[in-house]
Amino acid sequence: MSRVTGLARELLIASTFGASAMTDAFNVAFRIPNLFRRLFAEGAFSQAFVPVLAATKEREGEEATRLLVDRVASLLVWALLLTCVLGVAGAPVLVWLMASGLQQSPRGFEAAVFMTRWMFPYIGFMSLVALSAGVLNTFKRFAVPAATPVLLNVCMIAAAWLLAPWLQTRGVEPVYALGAGVMAGGLLQLAVQIPALLRLGMLPRFSLGLGGLRAAWGDAGTRNILRLMLPALLGVSVAQISLLINTQIASHLQAGSVSWLTYADRLMEFPTALLGVALGVVLMPQLAASRAANDADKYSAMLDWGLRLVVLLAVPSAVALLTFAQPLVATLYHYGAFTDGDVLQTTRALMGYGFGLLGLVAIKVLAPGFYANQDIRTPVRIAIVVLVLTQLMNLVLVPYLQHAGLALAIGIGALINAAWLLVGLIRRGSYRPLPGWGRFGLQVALASALLAVFLLWAAQALSWTGMRSLYGQRIGWLVLVLLASALLYFTTLRATGLRVRSLLGR
Repeated sequence: MSRVTGLARELLIASTFGASAMTDAFNVAFRIPNLFRRLFAEGAFSQAFVPVLAATKEREGEEATRLLVDRVASLLVWALLLTCVLGVAGAPVLVWLMASGLQQSPRGFEAAVFMTRWMFPYIGFMSLVALSAGVLNTFKRFAVPAATPVLLNVCMIAAAWLLAPWLQTRGVEPVYALGAGVMAGGLLQLAVQIPALLRLGMLPRFSLGLGGLRAAWGDAGTRNILRLMLPALLGVSVAQISLLINTQIASHLQAGSVSWLTYADRLMEFPTALLGVALGVVLMPQLAASRAANDADKYSAMLDWGLRLVVLLAVPSAVALLTFAQPLVATLYHYGAFTDGDVLQTTRALMGYGFGLLGLVAIKVLAPGFYANQDIRTPVRIAIVVLVLTQLMNLVLVPYLQHAGLALAIGIGALINAAWLLVGLIRRGSYRPLPGWGRFGLQVALASALLAVFLLWAAQALSWTGMRSLYGQRIGWLVLVLLASALLYFTTLRATGLRVRSLLGR
């Protein structure tokens, strides 16, 4: 539901604001707190916090787990207060570092600084949400953390739909409404964690005095989390540095490039989140518990199950993004201020991402295989090398493909990263593939090949951009094509002997 509403959010933003210097300004401003959120909250913090919390729960019980949560929360609050103050004060520098090319439009640069200042406290809300999600996921309460992003999307939809026109009638830049939606969404996401934590008896008790901070700093579990966070921070920083460099490059290309990449990224994130993120969230605490219990067979079997689901669902998704990208973009975005040219440019970026979708999804399953074993250094080393390779590919691809070259470089880099992680898990014996992978791969390949032929025909059979005014008819055709695609793919798998239900049942 969070991805469905997120997609609806992007469709409304695209039709209301299009792709321009001002939408580039918002996307840059929104990426800055998101960058820090991914660094410190969902990134390094979660990768270090969840395995330690799961191991503490498995070995020492709930009372020790509750004490660890309290002490980690106390340190986190102080760190967030300091980060938010520095972020608001340093907004102009952060915007320049992220996208100095916005200075080609002084109005756009000033808008990005203004929105960054208003939205930076969002990182504080989301870091506390990440703490709550880590606790809830460890106790196998997945629903609240998974549904939480729906609130952000609903708030941004309401802001674009209701607040933006109101601001415009008063002579205020309407895109500022999105910043207000972000802040409201962050506050609501934090608020809904409280009842869920109360039901578990795990609502953090903050100790903000010096005595409480000294106790938190001296706690063995807290120090273990901090020790693990350092390499994790470096690893997550690699991905965010890549994003920073790519945004910087895109800001110097044609106006709208940042927005085209953002719109394509949202479509690419749909299968990435539904498959990779969901599997990673579910597998991480259970892998950590298996490792703490020294159950190597269960550990390996869970990785095998996750990887088979990745291949089963990510391969046809990648085929769709490569062969059916224009109809998807046209049907979803081609309204209001979104032009035919925007459709073309977003399609090019989406195909670049689609090339590496299998890698992007697989990483979400393979990396937890290392994190659950409290080995964060290996994925970090791999990520650093992949970052260098990605930027070398940018040097070759961007002069010819412009913003689409950035997306393609990310896709190729993800495939390299995933393959490297897989080989590492196999070599150390953490993952031992179960029998049947050869037959399984052939079954998926055959079904995906037939799917590609069908989607290529469907993409050419209709004028998807020409049906702009016939939006109901275009949506109807898209639904029919997607239903037929799913039927074709899964019928082919069944005809070759693959039983999807039994795989899910594992």
